Amino acid sequence: MHTPDTTALTLKDFCNAYRVSRETTYQQIRAGRLRAVKLGRKTKLGRKTLILRADAEAWAASLPELRTIGHEQASPVTAQ
Repeated sequence: MHTPDTTALTLKDFCNAYRVSRETTYQQIRAGRLRAVKLGRKTKLGRKTLILRADAEAWAASLPELRTIGHEQASPVTAQ
């Protein structure tokens, strides 16, 4: 029997793992592209933002591929 991966990342761990800033992460959450949950009480010290690993992987898989477009090296201009 396969059990779903329920491992969660803290916001800090997510940012470190995917090399994105806190602001970018919150922008992705607000835009609905990344799912996050709050855990804990509404006290400043007790509330954490968690991102399930499966949601993090789905977010990363949804990103567009980075493609380089024929940046051919320009031939040096010789002075005459």
